[in-house]
Amino acid sequence: MQKRAPAPLSRYPFGGNRFGTERSKARNLARGDATQNWLILKNGDHVIGLFQGMFEKNILTFNPGWDSNAQKLTSFTDVRDLQRQLKAQGVQLHQQADESTTGPASFVAVDPDGNPILVDQHV
Repeated sequence: MQKRAPAPLSRYPFGGNRFGTERSKARNLARGDATQNWLILKNGDHVIGLFQGMFEKNILTFNPGWDSNAQKLTSFTDVRDLQRQLKAQGVQLHQQADESTTGPASFVAVDPDGNPILVDQHV
């Protein structure tokens, strides 16, 4: 059976609107461009990213150090500390942050279905 391609994001009502337009704000579009197959949607403090064709599988991303507006938090748990905690609990990581560094870093775990979980610190 041949896999059916998903409908382009531009097909949906929020599609094609760039960040900052009145129409996109009304539809909770935080940023993105459906014609480029990526959107960041926001509802209150909840944020979800839609990225079509950019990743091989579904991906769940966490961004320690950022609030829901991608602004730096004054206090947060560093990605390397999160990595150490998960490793201590026996979680296998497929990519690891360099624990001898500070600032931006990331690590990747994989869920039971084989989908990556990216913990990506930008600050």
